[in-house]
Amino acid sequence: MSLTRRRTAAALLALPLALSATPALAAGGGGRPRPRTLHIAGDSTAAQKYADAAPETGWGMALPFFLGRSLAVANHAMNGRSSKSFIDEGRLAALLEGVRPGDLVLVQFGHNDEKTEDPTRGTDPYTTYQDCLRQYIEGARARRAEPVLITSVERRRFAGDGTAKATHGEYPAAMRALAALEDVALLDLQALSLARWQELGPDGTLAYFNWLDPGESPNYPAGRQDNTHFAPKGAVEVARTTARALLDERVLAPRDLRRLDEQVPESWITWPQA
Repeated sequence: MSLTRRRTAAALLALPLALSATPALAAGGGGRPRPRTLHIAGDSTAAQKYADAAPETGWGMALPFFLGRSLAVANHAMNGRSSKSFIDEGRLAALLEGVRPGDLVLVQFGHNDEKTEDPTRGTDPYTTYQDCLRQYIEGARARRAEPVLITSVERRRFAGDGTAKATHGEYPAAMRALAALEDVALLDLQALSLARWQELGPDGTLAYFNWLDPGESPNYPAGRQDNTHFAPKGAVEVARTTARALLDERVLAPRDLRRLDEQVPESWITWPQA
């Protein structure tokens, strides 16, 4: 059976439960069904940032700009977490409590799984990393939701000749292999972002990452040269890429998305108080 047919069959299987859940209205009543929710499990590159970290921005903060009104985002991504520590701290269990039939569970880990010197976070690409990712897949499917694996967005790293460098070792390949084995939708954000950084080049990418001159931001009085975390421009770019990939992989339909080819002002990004 083709991937499309398998997903159709899974959707039909979920239909009775989904229909039974339809009367569960959004808080506040009004007769409207609860929006379909995209739950993000991930690390600091996706996470919500607060006023004391501005202008650092996670791509999950910008994702709602590209989604239709029938979709909501629940961003559970957290700084410093790996696929393992997110589970061990009970964060996956907390995320799954809010998952309903028809929702999506977006899973992006790898940056901190690579820190194998830290036993609380490090994983091995083809053993413990895949074992952890399976828990996200199984948890989503148990709730009649669709898991979506996302390879880690690339850092800003360039060789001397200006070639954008891959920095995530075997973790993206291990996620791709698991997605194929488990028949899970995959957004290859690592490959997509690497190609984009190559297009922009070393100088062009500076505005996309949290690079700041001394005195430019009160949160970073000495300046900042961060090649991992995003400025608002970078978060918007990665969120747009993620939304397009959701469309290309047929996880979402055209009616679910908006502004894919429109400018999104950086001023739309806000950082609440912690």
